[in-house]
Amino acid sequence: MNFTSSLETAFYKESHPENGLAMAKYMRNHFSFFGIKTEDRRQIFKTLCKENQLEILENARAIALELFKKNEREFHYCAIEILIKQLKGNYKKEDIHFIEKLLTTNSWWDSVDTIAKYILGEYLLEFPLETKKVIKRFSNSENLWLNRSAILFQLGYKQKTNFDLLKSESEKHKNFNEFFIQKAIGWALREYAKTNPQAVKKFVINTNLKPLSTKEALKNII
Repeated sequence: MNFTSSLETAFYKESHPENGLAMAKYMRNHFSFFGIKTEDRRQIFKTLCKENQLEILENARAIALELFKKNEREFHYCAIEILIKQLKGNYKKEDIHFIEKLLTTNSWWDSVDTIAKYILGEYLLEFPLETKKVIKRFSNSENLWLNRSAILFQLGYKQKTNFDLLKSESEKHKNFNEFFIQKAIGWALREYAKTNPQAVKKFVINTNLKPLSTKEALKNII
C-alpha cells in the first residue's frame, strides 16, 4: 500500500535512535521506537493521510492490521488514529473480532487504553445490544488486556455510563493483584465520579477494593 510504504520511508528519514532508546526504556523495552517526537510524528502522519485520503478511506482496517505487524511503536499509534477517525459511525457488527485482535496484538497500556476508550467504547455505543455479551467474554478471558478493556471501555461515557456494569466489573476483579487491573478499576470509577461523585463514594466505601483502586477512585472526591 502506498500510504504504508510512504509512512515507513518518512519515519526512517526522521528517526532519532537515541530518543528511540529512551522511549523503548520507558515502555520497558516491549517495543522499538524510531524516536520521533509525538508532534512531529503526527505532522508526518497528517500530511501523508491527506495525500492518501482515498486509500485510507477504502482500506482503513487492512492498513491498521499491516501497521500493527510492524515492530516500531509509532506505526501502532498511527494505526489506532486511523481507526478512531475512519470507523466512528461506520462500525460493522463483526468488527468486534477485529477490535479484539487489536487489543491482544502488541499489547501494552498505551495502546490498550486508547483502543478500549475510543474504539471498543465507540463500537459498543453503536451496538449497545452487544455490550453484555462482549464485556462478559472480555471479562472472563485469561487475557489481562481484555479484562482491563472490560473495565475501561466506558471512559468518557459520562451520563451514558452503565454504573451497574462498572460496579459489577469492579467487584469481580477487585481481588486481582495485577497492577493494571487495580489501576483500571480506580481510574474508571474516578472518571465516573466526575458525573456522579456521591454514587462512586458510596460504592467505594461499601466495597472492599484494593488500596490502589480506592485511592484512585476517590482522588478527586471531597
